[in-house]
Amino acid sequence: MRPSCILSLLSAMTYAITPHCIGCQRCVSACPTVAIQGIGTQLSIDESLCNQCNDSFGVPQCWAICPTNNGCVETITTSTDYWDNWFATYTRVIQRLEKTSRPKYWHTWFDRYAQALAQLQQPSAIS
Repeated sequence: MRPSCILSLLSAMTYAITPHCIGCQRCVSACPTVAIQGIGTQLSIDESLCNQCNDSFGVPQCWAICPTNNGCVETITTSTDYWDNWFATYTRVIQRLEKTSRPKYWHTWFDRYAQALAQLQQPSAIS
């Protein structure tokens, strides 16, 4: 039997508990802003506290720790047009990736990899 979960679609809220939630309450302890509150088997996310873990993690911790990977999801936009929703989601994801990406890290990694590969490809001097 699945516990009853609260599905809030408030426009200010960044994440919502879905009916796929199994009530394990792992997300309650994983939330760094203490935005997830549990009353019995019902969970809810306080929209004034949830910041999508932008300040501290690359991915939302409620989503990362959820055993169903579907217990909490980003709040759906109010538009009913499929493509409007798709582009809105795409834009949010790209903005988030641009915030958390570390291009210098990858450029450095690639340069070091290319140097190591070039050294391996050089014929060794046999005496």
